[in-house]
Amino acid sequence: MNEITIPNFTTLKIEHVVLDYNGTIAKDGVLKESAKELIKKLCETYTVHIITADTFGSVAAQSEDLDIVLKILKGTDHTQEKADYIEALGNERCAAFGNGNNDAKMLSLAALGVAVTGEEGCAGATLLASDVVCKNIEEALELLLHPKRLVATLRR
Repeated sequence: MNEITIPNFTTLKIEHVVLDYNGTIAKDGVLKESAKELIKKLCETYTVHIITADTFGSVAAQSEDLDIVLKILKGTDHTQEKADYIEALGNERCAAFGNGNNDAKMLSLAALGVAVTGEEGCAGATLLASDVVCKNIEEALELLLHPKRLVATLRR
């Protein structure tokens, strides 16, 4: 667990980092190499989860050398499946990252929700549901590696 105190906002006690795959850490089913390196660093402190419908059928191969928990969504309501996953982990212990409409509820439930605009853009509902918006996944993941950036952004 990593504790981050943000003045006049909250104290985050993050154990789990939950990452949407396509559009967030991957493009067209291919994990971004820069994201992979940052995920390896995050795995030293957090339990990292990748949650995805695996649209391209590539996530297992793309993440095989990462020490992550992989959750492949099976149902038809991915928005609810992602929200249920966060709640099962303990939403107060989660940081969630995503860009799609089906990520909005997950981000709003997590103790820290980070929207990533990235190359695919970001759904408006997801922007509104997040605590922080980043222009790419590298900047987003670095927030947890350099927590003073979160303090600077979220303190009141």
